[in-house]
Amino acid sequence: QVQLVESGGGLVQAGGSLRLSCAASGTIFVIDAMGWYRQAPGKQRELVAAITNGGSANYADSVKGRFAISRDGAKNTVYLQMNSLKPEDTAVYYCNADIDGYLGYLEVWGQGTLVTVSS
Repeated sequence: QVQLVESGGGLVQAGGSLRLSCAASGTIFVIDAMGWYRQAPGKQRELVAAITNGGSANYADSVKGRFAISRDGAKNTVYLQMNSLKPEDTAVYYCNADIDGYLGYLEVWGQGTLVTVSS
């Protein structure tokens, strides 16, 4: 069974930085796109950043210039470096990946990690 496990969330003051990690495990043949979404209380889940297996990245307008997504293919891991954090970045952050594995091609979600930015 393929799983995504996130880490790196926590409490940080406005202006600070955090780095999220998400590692995929299980019987994996190929990982296509990987990404980070977030969901704030009372709001819909939204795309924060995504990266293809070729390294092309795209970002939500609200995080451009502050966040950077990267991946390590050898470790099946995607990262989100978050700088200049703002209180409005407070949310549960979810990792997402399109994975071709033992059970076929699946869209897989992590369990989420909470990021809280205090003002």
